[in-house]
Amino acid sequence: MKHLTLPVVIDSDSDGYFVSCPALQGCYSQGNTYEEAVENIKDAVRLHIEDRHARCEEAERLRLM
Repeated sequence: MKHLTLPVVIDSDSDGYFVSCPALQGCYSQGNTYEEAVENIKDAVRLHIEDRHARCEEAERLRLM
């Protein structure tokens, strides 16, 4: 996979940190610490992109049938 740099938005409250990636609709995560939230959003972004890639391949395969 290529290395991507995407902006994220991090908010915090008494329960921890909430982080989202506005470039990827519906891609968000949370963590008890700032560092945990950042690691979690990295995983969420990777999974989000992998899922979109897989769905695109599936759509292309169905179109060829």
